[in-house]
Amino acid sequence: MWPSVEPEKILHGKAQLVVDVRSPAEFAHAHIPGAISLPLFSNEERAVVGKIYKENGHDAAVSKGLSIAGPKAADLVDTIRRLAGDKEVLLHCWRGGMRSASVAMLLQLAGIRGRVLKGGYKAYRRMVLGAFEKPFRIQILGGYTGSGKTAVLRELAATGQQVIDLEGLAKHKGSAFGNLEDAAQPGTEQFENDLFEQLQTIDPEKTLWLEDESHSIGRVFIPEAWWRQMRQAPVLFLHIPVEARATWLVKDYTEAAPGVQAVEKALEKIRKRLGGQHYQEALELFRNGLLKEAATKALYYYDKAYLYGLSSRAEDTITYQEEPMVDPLIISKNIIEKYAYKFE
Repeated sequence: MWPSVEPEKILHGKAQLVVDVRSPAEFAHAHIPGAISLPLFSNEERAVVGKIYKENGHDAAVSKGLSIAGPKAADLVDTIRRLAGDKEVLLHCWRGGMRSASVAMLLQLAGIRGRVLKGGYKAYRRMVLGAFEKPFRIQILGGYTGSGKTAVLRELAATGQQVIDLEGLAKHKGSAFGNLEDAAQPGTEQFENDLFEQLQTIDPEKTLWLEDESHSIGRVFIPEAWWRQMRQAPVLFLHIPVEARATWLVKDYTEAAPGVQAVEKALEKIRKRLGGQHYQEALELFRNGLLKEAATKALYYYDKAYLYGLSSRAEDTITYQEEPMVDPLIISKNIIEKYAYKFE
């Protein structure tokens, strides 16, 4: 029988082929980043086996499972052999039970080397959630909407600073206008897995830059323990005039090139908080092609909302940096020049 391996021993890289033999629905819900899906049972077959287990017990369920999986065995082994090449295979199912054990036995008979993930995906998830409790030297980059924070973080990363782009992982820019391109967001569980994998590349003794976010980014929620660390971390707040930020937003809009309906739908989301009069004015300005003026109206709402969130932080944790315009390269250079001693 193949040996088992603890989740902490998963190799993050090209040396290992992680094979997820859970059903397609289980994999689609969330999975280990980089894993490939080679299900032993389809969604329907898994449901049938589960029903038999409940009604007739373990032996009957195993018998049915073998009858379903048997005809697939040769193709499954051939596929894994082809994909693995010289890599070690790491197999897992939900709890490290019958599904992964059965496939491991087949692969061993075929002379393919590998191991089984002890405790399965369930154990991996336990490790993921525990990782967010560990302390990191988080530094938050704050600023009103339109300050180009994400672009500034990219420039900081180019200088060698440790950065994780939470909005990139969530596939959302963190506002009503954050999904104008209608990109599909991952679920919260998959977001957590992806964040955990990025944390494996981070030195916890060095500064880690994150953008200031709400607890949710679109439909994705930041893990509670990680969110607490973010709220307690120091903030470098970019203070940039509204006119400059409106110009940046128009540039973002032009590059994204969303449809008219997408923008109007985004405005509708903030209608109540923007106020009826401001909403109508912003909508008319947008429809008349006055994008900068429309963006300035929308910023009226976002500035108030952001200021409210900032006020809940301890004042002595906030450092303000005045910038006349949104130029991510210059802003990142100014940050390094002024505060490099803090981020070593």
